[in-house]
Amino acid sequence: MKKLLHIAAVTMIFIMFVVVTGCETNNDNNSISNIPEGAIVGVFSISASQKIYFSQGNLQYRASTNTWRFAENQYDYVGYDNSNISSSYNGWIDLFGWGTSGYDQGAVSYQPWSRSMTDSDYYAYGLYTFNLNDQTGMADWGYNAICNGGNITNKWRTLTVDEWMYVLNCRITRSGIRYAKAQVNNVNGVILLPDDWSVGTYSINSYNTPEANFTTNVINLSNWNIIEDAGGVFLPAAGYRLGTTVDNVGSCGDYWSASFRDRDSARYLWFKTSVLSPLSCDYREYGFSVRLVCSANINYRMFER
Repeated sequence: MKKLLHIAAVTMIFIMFVVVTGCETNNDNNSISNIPEGAIVGVFSISASQKIYFSQGNLQYRASTNTWRFAENQYDYVGYDNSNISSSYNGWIDLFGWGTSGYDQGAVSYQPWSRSMTDSDYYAYGLYTFNLNDQTGMADWGYNAICNGGNITNKWRTLTVDEWMYVLNCRITRSGIRYAKAQVNNVNGVILLPDDWSVGTYSINSYNTPEANFTTNVINLSNWNIIEDAGGVFLPAAGYRLGTTVDNVGSCGDYWSASFRDRDSARYLWFKTSVLSPLSCDYREYGFSVRLVCSANINYRMFER
């Protein structure tokens, strides 16, 4: 009886920990050998010599507990509740000013809840000429310990503008498919398919087409699970934030890169109906989505076109 009571007590403490942190303690991807915790199984080339895994969902933050996590599902986003952003907010936010990792690396506005509308406040390491992954790398959100992404520092990072370009426009893949606009589980966004994607897995329409509409691929949850299990990544159209105003939720996707552009702006991936541009730039004060990646230290044959 004492042993049973002890097990029950330990179980209760474990459940309380999960509730308090807001993190999932299991990751289905962990059942596959060598897949990092918090990563999607698909491998993506970001240059001729580098490959990465994408995180299982967009980055989220809760100020009241100083907790970073990945969204539970790839199609999840916070939306208009980002307007509640503050240093004590108990909910989750997922639209961040550029370089707001929480580390005091030289920027004036470095906290995840920063909502200053002065661009120079967001200079990584205090100078506009630095990218997020320059210097110590601590201006990059991925430097944080992500509670359901291994919970260790400096494991994840943000793609540079050149790497976003390579993923979307330059990769050589087995199928010839790199991305497609889609509506997944009633959420608009963009699907990225891994280097070794097989066309027999699921039929994709209007792929590699920036001007395609989201409704060219309407995918229910059951079929999305098939795509995800084969390494598919989904970037939801989560909108943007300026100060405490949130707009374009569900119709527009804005994803930061680690690359600065000029004194006022940084590069980001932008998409909406009939548009997809990895070379976009906007003011650093805007709150955009963040999708992190980690290194895939594997070797495999490059596929012929």
